[in-house]
Amino acid sequence: MKRGPDSGSVAIEAAILAPVLLTFVLIAVVAGRIQTTGGVVDAAARSGARAASLARSADGAQQAAAEAVQEVFKDRGVRCADAAASPVEFGTLETPTGPLRTVTVKVSCTVSLDYLLVAGTPGTKTMTSTFTSVVDRYRGTG
Repeated sequence: MKRGPDSGSVAIEAAILAPVLLTFVLIAVVAGRIQTTGGVVDAAARSGARAASLARSADGAQQAAAEAVQEVFKDRGVRCADAAASPVEFGTLETPTGPLRTVTVKVSCTVSLDYLLVAGTPGTKTMTSTFTSVVDRYRGTG
């Protein structure tokens, strides 16, 4: 069997292409982890706003939002360096049937890249999300 001048080129091509393919796979994994963590931050903002909308006072709303945010991060296993809900903001939404009170919660989460990729990777990524919920009219007053 006679071999042509290209013998052994498959091994060389594989050696060149393998790191490139591995890099693309790692980028896809990191993008997926960032997307998933961003979804958790969104869920924390929604949960915080809903909990604040059920509170009976401004201080109670802030405390309920903070507790709900921390609970979401704990349940989903996301490790934030500084997970925090900013002070809740109250507003009014004008509707054809009359004004509705709203509460807005903004959540910020800084995660280290070693959590997103591999241990020892330097750097961080900060993700934020804001959600507004209508204050529950029937939450009670006392």
